[in-house]
Amino acid sequence: MITDTEIKIKGIQILSKYLGDVEAERFIALIQREPFDYTQWHQQQDEPLSIEKLSRRAMMLRNKRVEEQ
Repeated sequence: MITDTEIKIKGIQILSKYLGDVEAERFIALIQREPFDYTQWHQQQDEPLSIEKLSRRAMMLRNKRVEEQ
């Protein structure tokens, strides 16, 4: 089991890698600003998503937004 600090570091690294530094900071600000229950959100999804599938969808959305700019 890894420590809370290690989880935070890895989470920020992943966000920065896939979103970029600015959008990663925006994401963190959004999470802190809005109450969000991941467990409830996940249970409401029509289709259960694996981490890989969720990651692919997030990358496709990111690429789409980059192309639109």
